[in-house]
Amino acid sequence: MRTAVLVSGRGSNMQALVADARDPTHPADIALVASNDPSAEGLKWAKQNGIAVAGVDHRIHASREDFERALHLTLGLHRIEFICLAGFMRLLTPWFVNQWSGRIINIHPALLPSYRGLQTHARALADGVKIHGCTVHYVVPAMDEGPIIAQAAVPVLDADTPTTLGARVLAQEHLLYPHALRLVAGGGLRIEGNRTLGARGARDTDDLVVPPL
Repeated sequence: MRTAVLVSGRGSNMQALVADARDPTHPADIALVASNDPSAEGLKWAKQNGIAVAGVDHRIHASREDFERALHLTLGLHRIEFICLAGFMRLLTPWFVNQWSGRIINIHPALLPSYRGLQTHARALADGVKIHGCTVHYVVPAMDEGPIIAQAAVPVLDADTPTTLGARVLAQEHLLYPHALRLVAGGGLRIEGNRTLGARGARDTDDLVVPPL
């Protein structure tokens, strides 16, 4: 499955996806890394590692939909079949999401449906939760909604700051996102309503969940 990863910055989750997809048994091929910022560090890394790149600058387009139509055309030129959002800091319009319905996933730094949006780690600490984590989900027009594919949890420690908590969550993201892409690309999931059902997969191991202390 020819897959594009969309980034806006350095793309650490993109790098984790690429590393996992180098396995010859992997059901997805990371065929393109694209960004709304042509100077993004993630594009430089991908190019250095032999992956096709595309910078579609949102700032030169008159509207969000004009930008997305240019992005959609770019994905078509590269014969992309599936999209992973990995730190892509643009809200997508219903037009774009509907073009890719069932073929676009995202990773979010919280245990959805809690803490949609930004500042997730600070908000979790302010609320005093004991468990935090990350979620991979299908993208739908509403922000940070859509059927959940996989989640990983970390304990919230007494001494945590948003930075330390975020670092532990990010380490789990780097495990969870490749795992989720394997599940989706391998055809092991089906969607019923707002739920995903199916085989857990050979790489669904205990290292994806850190139990509370």
